[in-house]
Amino acid sequence: MNPKQVFLRTALVVLPLAAGAAPALAGKAHQHGVAKLNISVEAGRITLDLESPLDNLLGFERAPRTDAERAKTDAAVKRLRDAASLFRIDSAAACVLDKVELDSAVLQLVKAGTSPTVPTVPTAPAKGEHADLDGHFEFKCQAGAKAGFVEVLMFDAFPGLRRIDLQIATPRGQVKATLNRPASRVNLVR
Repeated sequence: MNPKQVFLRTALVVLPLAAGAAPALAGKAHQHGVAKLNISVEAGRITLDLESPLDNLLGFERAPRTDAERAKTDAAVKRLRDAASLFRIDSAAACVLDKVELDSAVLQLVKAGTSPTVPTVPTAPAKGEHADLDGHFEFKCQAGAKAGFVEVLMFDAFPGLRRIDLQIATPRGQVKATLNRPASRVNLVR
């Protein structure tokens, strides 16, 4: 890994801690209607990491109980796995979707390479806890650094989502931003 790649990956770890070490140690912040999206731009790759309460994506925060809820869950997971339709990267970067990993204990989704710690029967979060979904989306790019923007089309896909808090790390620097409904464009050139 070259020094720029090390810097970008380190930045995505350090930025959240610098924003508030105490809340980070106390556990994940969780606010309905709000998701977090980290965007990392490298020459050959653009990576997006999403953290969202399940309520934003499904309208509930537990394992689905009815056929209608199971259908809604399946549709949401399918939509997230089709990340190229949710995240449209500037064509100047020549990117194609390479990898999607979804992680949600309540929905029994586990990132590749981790061992399942989920019970075989879906359970609701313990009282006072909230259920989330984490998504990791990687795009291989011929010229990732040439990307001027990413269109984030999650507001159309998930009506419960109102705001996305962004952390962006590019070869040109780091920035925090907010995307509010109905906006969709995240500028990577600052």
